[in-house]
Amino acid sequence: MKTIIQSELSRIESEYGVQVLYAVESGSRAWGFASTDSDYDVRFIYLRAPEWYLSVEQKRDVIEEPISGDLDISGWDLRKALGLLRKSNPPLLEWLRSAIVYREDVEFSTGFRALAEHYYSPAKCFLHYLHMAEGNFRDYLRGEVVWLKKYLYVLRPICACRWIERGLGPVPMEFSKLVDKTIDDVMLRFAIADLVVRKRNGEELDRAPRVPVISEFVESELARLADIAPEKTDPPPFADLDAFFRNILLKAA
Repeated sequence: MKTIIQSELSRIESEYGVQVLYAVESGSRAWGFASTDSDYDVRFIYLRAPEWYLSVEQKRDVIEEPISGDLDISGWDLRKALGLLRKSNPPLLEWLRSAIVYREDVEFSTGFRALAEHYYSPAKCFLHYLHMAEGNFRDYLRGEVVWLKKYLYVLRPICACRWIERGLGPVPMEFSKLVDKTIDDVMLRFAIADLVVRKRNGEELDRAPRVPVISEFVESELARLADIAPEKTDPPPFADLDAFFRNILLKAA
């Protein structure tokens, strides 16, 4: 599959006239609870020729390929990625910490990660993960019968909020790291580990009776996190982003 992914990235470069600067795994495989039939969720940052950016016309700044088999692949233009970095976009920050890297321009990624440290906003990331957890809870986990798989998609952002609350820095991709540093209750950890094992083994974690120890934690924690949610903060100026962007374009020229 890695060979297929590399081939697809090269095809995209040729077909769209771009350079892939950074490409990683971003979904359940990077989180650490993929099943055998999980998709490969590849996300990348790309650069176009310098003249493409010298245009009055607003052009499409994403590349989204149709899902083919197990492969879901899409990317953001560098200028778009830098704009989202200024807003401390959590998915983008997670890409930078993915353990599964398919393509990397080391000079680019080193500079981009340095910018990410400067523009990282704990408050914005906290609110993002809290809203994600609340939405998945509302849609899938209320009542006596729930979607078991969705526990993982609520627990992960809750743990991310707790990670930020404890001052541990940007949120890692791996679910196991989040649980290890943010969940102290032994019975809760056991119940979460059981779900992860079942998910990895390919069980259909569809609708089933709620798991009390997880549901009770989720409900109480969502209420607690909502009470301590911080106010949004203004992002730093564009200056460092502009300098980095211009430097990349000059080198490409």
